[in-house]
Amino acid sequence: MIVWLNGAFGAGKTSTARELVDFMPGSTFYDPELVGNGLRMMLPRKRLEQVSDYQDLPSWRRLVVDTGAALISEVGGPLVVPMTVLRQEYRDEIFGGFAARRIPVRHVLLHTDETILRERIAEREAIPGDADASESVRRWCLAHLAPYQAALTWLTTDAHVVDTTGLTPRQTAQHIADAVREGAGICDIVQTPEPRAETLAAGVLLFDEEDRVLLVDPTYKPGWEFPGGVVEPGEPPMCAGVREVTEELGVRLDEPLRLLVADWERPQPPGYGGLRLLFDGGKLSSAAAREVLLPGSELRGWRFVTESEAAALLPPVRLSRLRWALRAREQGRPLYLEAGVPTG
Repeated sequence: MIVWLNGAFGAGKTSTARELVDFMPGSTFYDPELVGNGLRMMLPRKRLEQVSDYQDLPSWRRLVVDTGAALISEVGGPLVVPMTVLRQEYRDEIFGGFAARRIPVRHVLLHTDETILRERIAEREAIPGDADASESVRRWCLAHLAPYQAALTWLTTDAHVVDTTGLTPRQTAQHIADAVREGAGICDIVQTPEPRAETLAAGVLLFDEEDRVLLVDPTYKPGWEFPGGVVEPGEPPMCAGVREVTEELGVRLDEPLRLLVADWERPQPPGYGGLRLLFDGGKLSSAAAREVLLPGSELRGWRFVTESEAAALLPPVRLSRLRWALRAREQGRPLYLEAGVPTG
Protein backbone atom coordinates (compact mmCIF):
# COMPACT_ATOMS: atom_id res chain seq x y z
CA MET A 1 0.00 0.00 0.00
CA ILE A 2 1.05 3.60 -0.69
CA VAL A 3 0.06 6.40 1.70
CA TRP A 4 0.59 9.50 -0.44
CA LEU A 5 0.76 12.80 1.49
CA ASN A 6 -0.09 15.69 -0.81
CA GLY A 7 -0.33 19.39 -0.06
CA ALA A 8 1.27 22.76 -0.64
CA PHE A 9 4.97 23.32 -0.10
CA GLY A 10 5.28 24.13 3.60
CA ALA A 11 2.30 22.01 4.68
CA GLY A 12 4.58 19.72 6.70
CA LYS A 13 4.42 16.65 4.47
CA THR A 14 7.96 15.41 5.04
CA SER A 15 7.98 15.88 8.83
CA THR A 16 4.52 14.29 9.06
CA ALA A 17 5.62 11.38 6.87
CA ARG A 18 8.59 10.65 9.14
CA GLU A 19 6.27 10.65 12.15
CA LEU A 20 3.71 8.51 10.34
CA VAL A 21 6.25 5.73 9.87
CA ASP A 22 6.22 5.33 13.68
CA PHE A 23 2.45 4.88 13.72
CA MET A 24 2.40 2.34 10.88
CA PRO A 25 4.44 -0.73 11.82
CA GLY A 26 6.52 -2.09 8.97
CA SER A 27 6.16 1.04 6.85
CA THR A 28 8.99 2.72 4.92
CA PHE A 29 9.62 6.37 4.12
CA TYR A 30 9.86 6.94 0.34
CA ASP A 31 10.75 10.37 -1.04
CA PRO A 32 10.22 10.70 -4.83
CA GLU A 33 12.30 13.88 -4.73
CA LEU A 34 15.34 11.61 -4.69
CA VAL A 35 14.23 10.29 -8.09
CA GLY A 36 14.18 13.87 -9.37
CA ASN A 37 17.63 14.53 -7.93
CA GLY A 38 18.95 11.45 -9.68
CA LEU A 39 17.52 12.53 -13.02
CA ARG A 40 19.08 15.97 -12.59
CA MET A 41 22.44 14.25 -12.31
CA MET A 42 21.93 11.89 -15.25
CA LEU A 43 19.95 13.78 -17.88
CA PRO A 44 21.67 16.13 -20.35
CA ARG A 45 21.47 19.80 -19.43
CA LYS A 46 19.65 20.50 -22.70
CA ARG A 47 16.79 18.19 -21.67
CA LEU A 48 16.56 19.66 -18.18
CA GLU A 49 16.34 23.17 -19.61
CA GLN A 50 13.20 22.14 -21.50
CA VAL A 51 11.18 21.74 -18.27
CA SER A 52 10.63 23.99 -15.25
CA ASP A 53 9.89 21.10 -12.87
CA TYR A 54 11.20 17.53 -12.86
CA GLN A 55 7.58 16.36 -12.50
CA ASP A 56 7.17 17.40 -16.15
CA LEU A 57 9.62 14.66 -17.12
CA PRO A 58 7.78 11.47 -18.20
CA SER A 59 10.81 9.55 -16.93
CA TRP A 60 10.29 10.95 -13.41
CA ARG A 61 6.65 9.93 -13.29
CA ARG A 62 7.43 6.42 -14.50
CA LEU A 63 10.43 6.00 -12.22
CA VAL A 64 8.39 7.10 -9.20
CA VAL A 65 6.04 4.17 -9.86
CA ASP A 66 8.77 1.69 -10.77
CA THR A 67 10.87 2.61 -7.74
CA GLY A 68 7.87 2.46 -5.43
CA ALA A 69 6.89 -0.97 -6.75
CA ALA A 70 10.49 -2.19 -6.34
CA LEU A 71 10.63 -0.89 -2.77
CA ILE A 72 7.40 -2.65 -1.84
CA SER A 73 8.69 -5.92 -3.27
CA GLU A 74 11.85 -5.42 -1.20
CA VAL A 75 10.41 -4.37 2.18
CA GLY A 76 6.87 -5.70 1.95
CA GLY A 77 5.20 -3.06 4.09
CA PRO A 78 3.43 0.21 3.23
CA LEU A 79 5.30 3.15 1.76
CA VAL A 80 4.74 6.64 3.17
CA VAL A 81 5.26 9.17 0.38
CA PRO A 82 5.43 12.96 0.94
CA MET A 83 5.11 14.65 -2.45
CA THR A 84 3.20 17.61 -3.82
CA VAL A 85 1.32 16.74 -7.02
CA LEU A 86 -0.88 19.58 -8.27
CA ARG A 87 -1.54 18.49 -11.85
CA GLN A 88 -4.40 16.03 -12.04
CA GLU A 89 -3.05 14.32 -15.15
CA TYR A 90 0.18 13.55 -13.28
CA ARG A 91 -1.81 12.14 -10.37
CA ASP A 92 -3.70 9.97 -12.87
CA GLU A 93 -0.50 8.67 -14.41
CA ILE A 94 1.27 7.90 -11.13
CA PHE A 95 -1.66 6.45 -9.19
CA GLY A 96 -2.83 4.59 -12.29
CA GLY A 97 0.66 3.09 -12.59
CA PHE A 98 0.47 1.81 -9.02
CA ALA A 99 -3.04 0.46 -9.63
CA ALA A 100 -1.78 -1.41 -12.71
CA ARG A 101 0.71 -3.14 -10.41
CA ARG A 102 -2.07 -3.99 -7.93
CA ILE A 103 -0.67 -1.53 -5.37
CA PRO A 104 -3.48 0.40 -3.62
CA VAL A 105 -2.99 4.10 -2.89
CA ARG A 106 -4.38 6.14 -0.01
CA HIS A 107 -4.39 9.80 -0.99
CA VAL A 108 -4.21 12.27 1.92
CA LEU A 109 -4.19 16.05 1.53
CA LEU A 110 -2.52 18.09 4.27
CA HIS A 111 -4.31 21.43 4.09
CA THR A 112 -3.01 24.44 5.94
CA ASP A 113 -4.28 28.01 6.13
CA GLU A 114 -2.39 30.15 3.62
CA THR A 115 -1.30 32.65 6.27
CA ILE A 116 0.37 29.83 8.22
CA LEU A 117 1.92 28.49 5.03
CA ARG A 118 3.49 31.84 4.23
CA GLU A 119 4.89 32.11 7.76
CA ARG A 120 6.41 28.62 7.54
CA ILE A 121 7.93 29.34 4.14
CA ALA A 122 9.43 32.63 5.37
CA GLU A 123 11.09 30.84 8.31
CA ARG A 124 12.33 27.90 6.25
CA GLU A 125 16.08 27.37 5.89
CA ALA A 126 15.96 24.88 3.04
CA ILE A 127 19.74 24.57 2.59
CA PRO A 128 21.62 25.17 5.85
CA GLY A 129 24.54 27.54 5.44
CA ASP A 130 23.51 28.71 1.96
CA ALA A 131 21.36 31.81 2.30
CA ASP A 132 20.99 32.43 -1.44
CA ALA A 133 19.92 28.86 -2.21
CA SER A 134 17.47 28.88 0.71
CA GLU A 135 15.94 32.13 -0.55
CA SER A 136 15.55 30.57 -4.01
CA VAL A 137 13.67 27.63 -2.46
CA ARG A 138 11.41 30.02 -0.52
CA ARG A 139 10.56 31.88 -3.73
CA TRP A 140 9.78 28.52 -5.39
CA CYS A 141 7.41 27.57 -2.55
CA LEU A 142 5.62 30.91 -2.65
CA ALA A 143 5.22 30.71 -6.43
CA HIS A 144 3.35 27.42 -6.02
CA LEU A 145 0.72 28.72 -3.59
CA ALA A 146 -1.53 29.95 -6.40
CA PRO A 147 -1.35 26.64 -8.34
CA TYR A 148 -2.16 24.85 -5.09
CA GLN A 149 -5.27 26.96 -4.56
CA ALA A 150 -6.31 26.27 -8.16
CA ALA A 151 -5.82 22.52 -7.66
CA LEU A 152 -7.96 22.38 -4.51
CA THR A 153 -11.08 21.83 -6.63
CA TRP A 154 -9.98 18.32 -7.61
CA LEU A 155 -7.71 17.62 -4.64
CA THR A 156 -10.48 18.00 -2.06
CA THR A 157 -12.72 15.58 -3.93
CA ASP A 158 -9.95 13.06 -4.62
CA ALA A 159 -8.14 12.91 -1.27
CA HIS A 160 -8.91 12.59 2.44
CA VAL A 161 -8.38 16.13 3.75
CA VAL A 162 -6.61 16.80 7.05
CA ASP A 163 -6.53 20.40 8.27
CA THR A 164 -3.09 20.74 9.85
CA THR A 165 -3.36 24.42 10.79
CA GLY A 166 -3.42 23.76 14.53
CA LEU A 167 -1.68 20.38 14.60
CA THR A 168 1.90 19.31 15.16
CA PRO A 169 3.40 16.84 12.65
CA ARG A 170 3.03 14.03 15.20
CA GLN A 171 -0.63 14.88 15.86
CA THR A 172 -1.22 14.98 12.11
CA ALA A 173 0.48 11.61 11.68
CA GLN A 174 -1.66 10.07 14.41
CA HIS A 175 -4.80 11.37 12.73
CA ILE A 176 -3.70 9.98 9.34
CA ALA A 177 -2.82 6.58 10.79
CA ASP A 178 -6.26 6.32 12.41
CA ALA A 179 -8.00 7.48 9.23
CA VAL A 180 -6.08 5.04 7.01
CA ARG A 181 -6.99 2.16 9.31
CA GLU A 182 -10.64 3.16 8.87
CA GLY A 183 -10.30 3.15 5.07
CA ALA A 184 -9.95 6.88 4.41
CA GLY A 185 -8.28 8.15 1.25
CA ILE A 186 -8.94 5.09 -0.90
CA CYS A 187 -8.42 5.88 -4.58
CA ASP A 188 -10.95 3.80 -6.43
CA ILE A 189 -8.98 3.53 -9.69
CA VAL A 190 -9.58 0.78 -12.21
CA GLN A 191 -6.67 -1.65 -12.14
CA THR A 192 -5.59 -2.05 -15.74
CA PRO A 193 -2.66 -4.48 -15.99
CA GLU A 194 0.24 -3.19 -18.04
CA PRO A 195 0.50 -5.03 -21.37
CA ARG A 196 3.30 -7.56 -21.79
CA ALA A 197 3.01 -7.78 -25.57
CA GLU A 198 1.37 -6.00 -28.49
CA THR A 199 -2.34 -5.40 -27.92
CA LEU A 200 -5.43 -5.02 -30.09
CA ALA A 201 -7.73 -2.20 -28.97
CA ALA A 202 -11.11 -1.04 -30.25
CA GLY A 203 -12.42 2.51 -29.80
CA VAL A 204 -15.82 3.88 -30.75
CA LEU A 205 -16.64 7.39 -31.91
CA LEU A 206 -20.10 8.59 -30.88
CA PHE A 207 -21.51 11.85 -32.24
CA ASP A 208 -24.20 14.25 -31.06
CA GLU A 209 -26.76 16.03 -33.20
CA GLU A 210 -24.20 18.79 -33.91
CA ASP A 211 -21.67 16.19 -35.14
CA ARG A 212 -19.39 16.70 -32.17
CA VAL A 213 -17.52 13.62 -30.98
CA LEU A 214 -17.75 12.14 -27.48
CA LEU A 215 -14.57 11.86 -25.39
CA VAL A 216 -14.10 10.44 -21.90
CA ASP A 217 -11.66 11.40 -19.12
CA PRO A 218 -10.01 8.31 -17.53
CA THR A 219 -9.03 8.37 -13.86
CA TYR A 220 -6.05 6.07 -14.33
CA LYS A 221 -4.04 7.74 -17.10
CA PRO A 222 -3.39 11.27 -18.40
CA GLY A 223 -5.29 12.78 -21.29
CA TRP A 224 -8.77 12.21 -22.66
CA GLU A 225 -9.70 9.13 -24.65
CA PHE A 226 -12.30 7.54 -26.90
CA PRO A 227 -14.74 5.08 -25.36
CA GLY A 228 -13.29 1.61 -25.87
CA GLY A 229 -10.54 -0.65 -24.65
CA VAL A 230 -8.39 -3.71 -25.19
CA VAL A 231 -9.97 -6.60 -27.11
CA GLU A 232 -10.10 -9.71 -24.95
CA PRO A 233 -8.64 -13.02 -26.22
CA GLY A 234 -11.03 -14.64 -28.69
CA GLU A 235 -13.30 -11.57 -28.81
CA PRO A 236 -14.26 -9.94 -32.15
CA PRO A 237 -12.98 -6.34 -32.17
CA MET A 238 -16.35 -4.82 -33.08
CA CYS A 239 -18.01 -6.71 -30.22
CA ALA A 240 -15.29 -5.41 -27.90
CA GLY A 241 -16.12 -1.83 -28.91
CA VAL A 242 -19.82 -2.39 -28.28
CA ARG A 243 -19.08 -4.03 -24.93
CA GLU A 244 -16.79 -1.22 -23.80
CA VAL A 245 -19.36 1.47 -24.70
CA THR A 246 -21.97 -0.35 -22.63
CA GLU A 247 -19.60 -0.83 -19.68
CA GLU A 248 -18.20 2.70 -19.75
CA LEU A 249 -21.24 4.77 -20.65
CA GLY A 250 -24.26 2.56 -20.06
CA VAL A 251 -25.16 3.01 -23.75
CA ARG A 252 -26.28 0.02 -25.82
CA LEU A 253 -25.41 0.04 -29.52
CA ASP A 254 -27.78 -2.18 -31.49
CA GLU A 255 -26.56 -1.42 -35.02
CA PRO A 256 -23.30 -2.85 -36.47
CA LEU A 257 -20.36 -0.47 -36.20
CA ARG A 258 -18.53 0.88 -39.24
CA LEU A 259 -14.73 0.73 -39.28
CA LEU A 260 -13.09 4.13 -39.73
CA VAL A 261 -9.41 3.61 -38.98
CA ALA A 262 -6.99 0.76 -38.42
CA ASP A 263 -3.79 2.25 -37.02
CA TRP A 264 -0.66 0.23 -36.29
CA GLU A 265 1.01 1.84 -33.25
CA ARG A 266 4.74 1.21 -33.20
CA PRO A 267 6.33 -0.16 -30.01
CA GLN A 268 7.96 2.60 -28.00
CA PRO A 269 9.51 1.24 -24.80
CA PRO A 270 8.16 0.81 -22.24
CA GLY A 271 5.02 0.41 -24.41
CA TYR A 272 4.51 -2.55 -26.74
CA GLY A 273 2.27 -0.91 -29.33
CA GLY A 274 -0.21 -2.88 -31.40
CA LEU A 275 -3.22 -2.37 -33.64
CA ARG A 276 -5.76 0.34 -32.79
CA LEU A 277 -9.20 0.29 -34.42
CA LEU A 278 -11.68 3.16 -34.41
CA PHE A 279 -15.33 2.47 -35.26
CA ASP A 280 -18.20 4.81 -36.05
CA GLY A 281 -20.89 4.26 -33.41
CA GLY A 282 -23.32 6.71 -34.99
CA LYS A 283 -25.24 9.55 -33.41
CA LEU A 284 -26.29 9.64 -29.78
CA SER A 285 -29.63 11.38 -29.29
CA SER A 286 -30.07 14.04 -26.63
CA ALA A 287 -32.26 11.65 -24.66
CA ALA A 288 -29.62 8.91 -24.80
CA ALA A 289 -26.89 11.36 -23.80
CA ARG A 290 -28.85 12.30 -20.68
CA GLU A 291 -28.79 8.63 -19.63
CA VAL A 292 -24.98 8.29 -19.76
CA LEU A 293 -23.65 6.71 -16.56
CA LEU A 294 -19.92 6.62 -15.82
CA PRO A 295 -18.05 4.00 -13.76
CA GLY A 296 -16.45 6.22 -11.10
CA SER A 297 -13.40 3.99 -10.73
CA GLU A 298 -12.57 4.30 -14.43
CA LEU A 299 -13.94 7.57 -15.84
CA ARG A 300 -14.44 10.92 -14.17
CA GLY A 301 -16.15 12.76 -17.01
CA TRP A 302 -17.30 12.90 -20.61
CA ARG A 303 -18.16 15.59 -23.13
CA PHE A 304 -18.97 16.22 -26.77
CA VAL A 305 -16.25 18.28 -28.49
CA THR A 306 -15.41 19.69 -31.89
CA GLU A 307 -12.24 18.63 -33.65
CA SER A 308 -10.49 21.84 -32.59
CA GLU A 309 -11.60 21.40 -28.97
CA ALA A 310 -10.29 17.83 -29.01
CA ALA A 311 -6.81 19.20 -29.77
CA ALA A 312 -6.64 20.59 -26.22
CA LEU A 313 -7.70 17.30 -24.62
CA LEU A 314 -6.20 14.39 -26.55
CA PRO A 315 -2.52 13.36 -26.52
CA PRO A 316 -0.90 13.81 -29.96
CA VAL A 317 -1.15 10.15 -31.01
CA ARG A 318 -4.87 9.94 -30.25
CA LEU A 319 -5.54 13.35 -31.79
CA SER A 320 -3.93 12.29 -35.06
CA ARG A 321 -5.97 9.08 -35.04
CA LEU A 322 -9.17 11.05 -34.45
CA ARG A 323 -8.45 13.46 -37.30
CA TRP A 324 -7.91 10.63 -39.77
CA ALA A 325 -11.03 8.88 -38.49
CA LEU A 326 -13.08 12.02 -39.12
CA ARG A 327 -11.66 12.25 -42.66
CA ALA A 328 -12.53 8.59 -43.23
CA ARG A 329 -16.07 9.24 -42.00
CA GLU A 330 -16.43 12.15 -44.43
CA GLN A 331 -15.11 10.05 -47.33
CA GLY A 332 -17.21 7.01 -46.47
CA ARG A 333 -14.25 4.60 -46.52
CA PRO A 334 -11.88 3.23 -43.86
CA LEU A 335 -8.23 4.23 -43.70
CA TYR A 336 -5.24 2.07 -42.84
CA LEU A 337 -2.52 3.89 -40.90
CA GLU A 338 0.95 2.91 -39.80
CA ALA A 339 2.13 4.97 -36.82
CA GLY A 340 -0.56 7.55 -37.61
CA VAL A 341 0.27 7.90 -41.31
CA PRO A 342 -2.10 6.66 -44.07
CA THR A 343 -0.53 3.85 -46.09
CA GLY A 344 -1.69 2.00 -49.20
